[in-house]
Amino acid sequence: MNRIRPILLLLLTFLVLALPFKEAAADALEDSRSITLDDAVRIGLEKSRSLEIARLDKNMAGQKIRETWSEVLPQISTAFTYTRTLKPSVLLFPPGQGLPTTLETSSDNAGHATLDLHQPLFNISAITGIKAASIVRKMSEAAYRTTEAAVVADIKISYFDALISKDQLKLIEQSVARWEQSRKDTRAMFRQGVAADIDTLKAFLSVENLRPDLLQAQTRVATTMTKLKNAMGIPIDNSIVLTGKLELSSASCPSDIAAAYREALDARPDLRQLDFQVKAEGEKVRAVRAERFPVISAFGKLEFQTAFNDNIRYADAVWPASSSVGLQFTMPLFTGYRISAQVEQARIAQLQTRTRLEDLKANIRAEVEVRILNFRESQKRIEVQSQTISVAERSYNISLLRFREGIGSRLELTDAELQLNKAKTNYLQAVYDYLVANVQLEKALGRSRIEVASHR
Repeated sequence: MNRIRPILLLLLTFLVLALPFKEAAADALEDSRSITLDDAVRIGLEKSRSLEIARLDKNMAGQKIRETWSEVLPQISTAFTYTRTLKPSVLLFPPGQGLPTTLETSSDNAGHATLDLHQPLFNISAITGIKAASIVRKMSEAAYRTTEAAVVADIKISYFDALISKDQLKLIEQSVARWEQSRKDTRAMFRQGVAADIDTLKAFLSVENLRPDLLQAQTRVATTMTKLKNAMGIPIDNSIVLTGKLELSSASCPSDIAAAYREALDARPDLRQLDFQVKAEGEKVRAVRAERFPVISAFGKLEFQTAFNDNIRYADAVWPASSSVGLQFTMPLFTGYRISAQVEQARIAQLQTRTRLEDLKANIRAEVEVRILNFRESQKRIEVQSQTISVAERSYNISLLRFREGIGSRLELTDAELQLNKAKTNYLQAVYDYLVANVQLEKALGRSRIEVASHR
């Protein structure tokens, strides 16, 4: 038994020390994971701080509705007051009449309890306030959808930024590898007397001139990954691997700009938000005008009171009750032009919002047209660049073969390599522009909100 105890103690110590390392390894394994575009959107919708703020605004709007309902619901309050007399109150009598000159009128202890009830019966201003608060809640929901669409678009574009930066880095690495191989071939040809010394120097310079581009591309990869993590709302030190690719997707582009504009007017949440704001300010105008109308309320009161000296027990004290009910009628007769000024302010605010609504419609019309033009342009560029790549690859292979056989020049090979790299870069940029244009077009048409629902 004495031998077993030290062994058990060592095992227990090992488990206690190993547990934190095991949890840290598990956390690291969980943080380092593969992320698709849909995963990035889903995580962003769960962790976005902008969406959390919009979600809290929705909750606040719900509480404001509850607050406005209090204007028409009964108000019940109670109060209790206890008074301890330190020096009693007295009545003074004129002297010389055979009576005491002073008479104590207060007791050592006094209590007073009330129960008050107040019920509004007619209050137009409160009713219009409830309607306005309900519209404000719809505004907050539309604002949430607007923020949601912006977050989704931001995450998608950040994801594509990270993908293109990685692909651009690969293109530069491929170019460096081609020039490294070309430098080796040039050295071999120089030893055989086929190539000149100047060719080896040019091959060396071609490789070294790509080093700064390689460093910049590596920095862009790190920068775009940081921006993506921030857009997703995850810690910057989390390790993620992007599994998506810059490839064409099936996207539909409206053929008619007028039809696309009508679709945007029906689906854009920011437009709906401003429309609700116009209605809410209309209710505010009616609520301010309603302050000119009378307010009728019912009230009731139940009251208990007592007073006793210290020589009387509390249980023997008497609590007589009294009660009363009534109606209250209030109506402003002259408020120093306060109500009329507030009405005009509310009307002006509504006119301002209507103007902003019309301005937003005009901006949406222009935005839809620009997004459609950008989308169509990216489609045409992809068609052109996909053909250019095959021609550039063939030209490079022929130039490389001619150079190795000694019938082609270094200048010819350099030009072919530059054309190939430019063709691949242009095609990659065209695909990126196509994907980004599609995201921006979907957002301009108000389709992002529909796409978001599929990720929940």
